[in-house]
Amino acid sequence: MKIGWLTLTLLLPLVGALATIAVPRAKALLSKQVALVFSLVTLALTIVIAVGYHQNGAADYEENHTWIKAFGAHYALGLDGVGIVLVVLTALLTPIVLIASWNDAKTGRWSEKSFFAWILGLEALSIGVFSATDVFLFYVLFEATLIPMYFLIGGFGGPQRSYAAVKFLLYSLLGGLLMLASVVGLYVVSAKNGGDPSYLLSDLMKVDMSQNTERWLFLGFFFAFAVKAPMVPFHTWLPDAAAEATPGTSVLLVGILDKIGTFGMIRFCLGLFPEASKWATPVVLVLALISVLYGALVAIGQTDIKRLIAYTSISHFGFIVMGIFALTSQGLTGSTLYMFNHGLSTAALFLVAGYLISRRGSARIADYGGVEKVAPVLAGTFLFAGLSSLALPGLSPFISEFMVLAGTFSKHKVIAVIAVLGIVLAALYILIMYQRLMTGPVRDGIEKLKDLNFREVFAIAPLVVLIIGFGIYPKPIVDIIKPAVESTMQHVGVTDKAPQVPVTEGQK
Repeated sequence: MKIGWLTLTLLLPLVGALATIAVPRAKALLSKQVALVFSLVTLALTIVIAVGYHQNGAADYEENHTWIKAFGAHYALGLDGVGIVLVVLTALLTPIVLIASWNDAKTGRWSEKSFFAWILGLEALSIGVFSATDVFLFYVLFEATLIPMYFLIGGFGGPQRSYAAVKFLLYSLLGGLLMLASVVGLYVVSAKNGGDPSYLLSDLMKVDMSQNTERWLFLGFFFAFAVKAPMVPFHTWLPDAAAEATPGTSVLLVGILDKIGTFGMIRFCLGLFPEASKWATPVVLVLALISVLYGALVAIGQTDIKRLIAYTSISHFGFIVMGIFALTSQGLTGSTLYMFNHGLSTAALFLVAGYLISRRGSARIADYGGVEKVAPVLAGTFLFAGLSSLALPGLSPFISEFMVLAGTFSKHKVIAVIAVLGIVLAALYILIMYQRLMTGPVRDGIEKLKDLNFREVFAIAPLVVLIIGFGIYPKPIVDIIKPAVESTMQHVGVTDKAPQVPVTEGQK
């Protein structure tokens, strides 16, 4: 079997994980270097794929091989504009996390090399999830991503890591169980449609199913994605997991793994169940709005830095889901762009927060004050990451958040107007956190706080450059996303609302 580009991209981190594990325990530095080299090679290959991607709305780099013939399952991969953006994000964040987490695994239950190997394993599975064009393959990879994340949280996290890891696993397994029921239902529907059953996305999109069947199958998929996203009220696992995980693990969890939920809503909910998606839109938009406001309000009252950042992400994911189910091209494009930009800004915020916590030995906001006087580079980088998270104009998240709100407003004015409060609340929770952590008199224990070293600055620098660059010029990403969005809109059978231009007396 000829190895395609996507298979090679998926295999590289897996081989890297095995190579990292094979390094003798005594040579911890070498194991880190091996992991970093494989992640950088994967990033380089991903960039090559992105440069050669054909922006025509159809899947590119397709691979299709029969896997389990009796089930109609195929090893099928392909990238559209939505998938390639998230694959690039995955490949980009992995080496950044490895560099930033260079010394974070020393106090874990297992060896440092296992920490780096699990990260590479998660990268490989995530690339597979974003590339899968067979529903059964997607489901297998979707569930498999839980394994490395469980061990990353449970093996290398804080004092309550076991509780957080188990809670994360149970919530995710519950969502996956309901998705499995819908996956089985798709097999039955496909078999009844005549001919051999098939799990290929392209085949299932053509299958006729009754209204009730489509709605029930939609609910199974949507529930799993809502847990993963995470949306209120299925969100409670995230603050615990993010608070107990290492900063790098939190970046992978929120920046990559949670995006599988919103990605799945686009590719599978809209792709396989267009009528059910339109039927569920009013309820989903209300849940998204609740997530926006609830996440922001609860973030304001947090006393733990990492829990605060986790709640901000719940609010951000509310915006992403809102843009998806607004069912407008601007909203859907903005949501996909938001997934990418949120990965950049949240990664920067979690990593700088991790640098701060590792120096002080505490995640409590009350234990800080006056940091900007003793560590100005750290404080300045933290402020930049915070301003990016609140979508300051000129930084990349602003473009995506504006597109989501504008796209939603064109069809659902009340929802969009209320959601604007989320922007106001974002300014509150970010600026209040910065004020309490960085300004004022220098508190006891802060006097000897060291500023960022070269490695830490080197890890954050690419994020800063990309946040500024795509904030000024987002066109390259938007051009990749738009054809896929137009194809999805056409499949769902919705069109953008034409703008109403008032007619003057002289024009009548």
